[in-house]
Amino acid sequence: MKRAVFLDRDGVINHSVIIDGVPKPPASVEQVEIIEGVVDSIQLLKFHEFIPVVVTNQPEVARGTTSRAHIEAINSFIGGATNIEHFYTCFHDDADECDCRKPAPGLIFRAAIDLDLDVANSFLVGDRWRDVSAGQNAGCRTFFIDYSYLERAPLLPFTRVSSLLEAVQIMTGESSGTD
Repeated sequence: MKRAVFLDRDGVINHSVIIDGVPKPPASVEQVEIIEGVVDSIQLLKFHEFIPVVVTNQPEVARGTTSRAHIEAINSFIGGATNIEHFYTCFHDDADECDCRKPAPGLIFRAAIDLDLDVANSFLVGDRWRDVSAGQNAGCRTFFIDYSYLERAPLLPFTRVSSLLEAVQIMTGESSGTD
């Protein structure tokens, strides 16, 4: 079985749009801005034989404010820009009570089955409590990119980092996490 690094999309791979202190996804492909260091992070993960897998909630589809095709176009653009091949997306909202909307671990488990991944020896990097909780619920070691959003923080245990690159350097042994 292979090891993975499960990555939230908005706020980890690309910049979120912050509205009243709350992160939102980009409204269009043109609004997508890849975060500095992400491309290097993905290359480093692959060099160390980790499979990068995006696991993302996109409830705007269930809410009727965007289309599934629109979200998939953004995912495709991000994949092309970063060399990430695997995207797992939940298009539901909380009221749907699905098993794929983070903090539920369904997206992680689906990716694990599809890609033959060892979840217990994998990691998750997110910037919101739902991401970290999904990783914890799946049994991954978790990293939290703390942007000080105006929302609840995740519950421990997690490793607080300032970027995906910092998390990847810790995972791959290129940093102890105490720098």
